[in-house]
Amino acid sequence: MSRKKRRHLSKAHAREDHRHAEPLDAVLDAGTYAPTGGGHQSPVIVAVTSPETRERLRALYAAVMGKDTDPYYGAPVIVVVLADGERGTFIEDGSCVLENLMLAAHAVGLSSCWIHREREIFDSKEGKALLREWSLPETLRGVGAIALGYADGPEPAAAPRKDGYVVRV
Repeated sequence: MSRKKRRHLSKAHAREDHRHAEPLDAVLDAGTYAPTGGGHQSPVIVAVTSPETRERLRALYAAVMGKDTDPYYGAPVIVVVLADGERGTFIEDGSCVLENLMLAAHAVGLSSCWIHREREIFDSKEGKALLREWSLPETLRGVGAIALGYADGPEPAAAPRKDGYVVRV
């Protein structure tokens, strides 16, 4: 089962302009088929392939965390998932999209890592400015992002599952 084999990337790279290739399209398409509360499709998926925009997101993340870091592990593509903050299920809706994106990435040979802090980024003044630049409504809230690329090495083995993870009653 692919879910058991999918792991996060810790360092990524691009291959011959893969930012515009079929694998990315397949991953993005899978995200649009995630279940959403009431079928309202509140999420918006933003594929960031521009190095300049990627750097802006990295800097905003660093500001939120208070340290200069690259949370996107050098990945050439960042897929940001936003959702309508006025919907009661925006977090769940966006989380389902992120999971679909990650499973699809694994299926097409890409590695991914769920990145968390997009809520803080897009609730900030600078994040709202990005939404305006992208012609998106400011009611959108950040749910998360995935760093997407080709892993720079083999995927690590899965950690053992904790006792009591599943309870049958």
